[in-house]
Amino acid sequence: METFKNEQVNSTKIHQKQSNVPQIRFKSFNDAWEQCKLDEITNRVLRKNKNLESELPLTISAQEGLVDQEKFFNKRIASKDLRNYLLVENGEFAYNKSYSSGYPWGVIKRLYKYPRGVVSSLYIVFSPILDKIDSSFLVVFFESELWHSQISKRAAEGARNHGLLNIQASDFFDIDLTLSSLSEQRQIGQFFKDLDNLITLHQRKCDQLKNIKKSLLEKLFPKNGTLYPELRFKGFTDAWEQRKALNIAEYSKGNGYSKGDLKESGTPIILYGRLYTNYQFSIGEVDTFVSPKNDSIYSQGNEVIVPASGESAEDIARASAVEKSGVLLGGDLNVIRPFNFIFPLFLAIAISNGEIQKELAKKAQGKSVVHIHNSDIQKLEISYPELEEQKQIGAIFLKIDKLITLHQRKVEKLKKVKASLLEKMFV
Repeated sequence: METFKNEQVNSTKIHQKQSNVPQIRFKSFNDAWEQCKLDEITNRVLRKNKNLESELPLTISAQEGLVDQEKFFNKRIASKDLRNYLLVENGEFAYNKSYSSGYPWGVIKRLYKYPRGVVSSLYIVFSPILDKIDSSFLVVFFESELWHSQISKRAAEGARNHGLLNIQASDFFDIDLTLSSLSEQRQIGQFFKDLDNLITLHQRKCDQLKNIKKSLLEKLFPKNGTLYPELRFKGFTDAWEQRKALNIAEYSKGNGYSKGDLKESGTPIILYGRLYTNYQFSIGEVDTFVSPKNDSIYSQGNEVIVPASGESAEDIARASAVEKSGVLLGGDLNVIRPFNFIFPLFLAIAISNGEIQKELAKKAQGKSVVHIHNSDIQKLEISYPELEEQKQIGAIFLKIDKLITLHQRKVEKLKKVKASLLEKMFV
């Protein structure tokens, strides 16, 4: 009997050891990970800013980490006297117990952007014991959701009036982690650091392209009532013409269909809501489908469409050009078919930006739902150059938008890869 009991214990230990192994790990690492408490690998920081070593108040951004409070909020939230704030040194961590949408257990970030800064004494600040835990590994651990279940077990029900989770520091430092060897931690930490750098690179390129687009929109279109833009393509010098939108196109409406009609396959359709959530000013590929009904409206190619309904004037005061024929145009779409002297891509850009966009937004009517009618669009004053210049303007913005979309997709794909690896490379 005693032998049987010992065999049971050994069997259980072996099972536990095997379960403490991640699904994916670097070559040459085979040992099971070991469990410990957070207070075994970190030291709590209670250092006050008594001598005003820092006058930089910080806040925690889920996306950007510990950042300058004034830059983040565009104002100072901290009190004038920072002596009672906690002084955080570069490499130390801070836990903001405030819960928010998408972050029900708060956010933990490491300070790396500044040599030091100060945070509210409501934060929990701690430093890693570097001969026990790799700091970059700990960064990644707190980006995962592995610690959420630990916090949820220890947080008291309800929250304080200031919106913080009701969790004591002693309970926070009691949370469990499962750790690999330091050498494996370092490889994991470096791997995710490199992955984050790649995500940042593509996000930065995306942001740069958006800034270039914004600048070109200001310079390639006339402003302040003139008919000459600040910047032009070579060979174009004539003044732009100006007409009421009524006189440059034919107008109609889309017909029928709602989200409830969507199917996995069928005839491609554009629904009004996706104009301001999924599409740029040019629509090439459509990823929503329905079974066609009688009296449906199909694109002929090169229509310009403007949503007729939406939640805000800014959302619906925009236009997109439909590149292909045979696409269903759903209800609540204003459909514009430009005359042959107006390039559709150019018109979509013109309506969606600058003074024309602001003017169209002013015409939107409604409270909980706002509406724009064809008659509102027809009253707009549209300035335009000769057709060839319109095409070149359309082409440059189409190229920029495609590059923006490319980098956005890479960012989204890399974030999905990261999320998957966070589940499979940790225990």
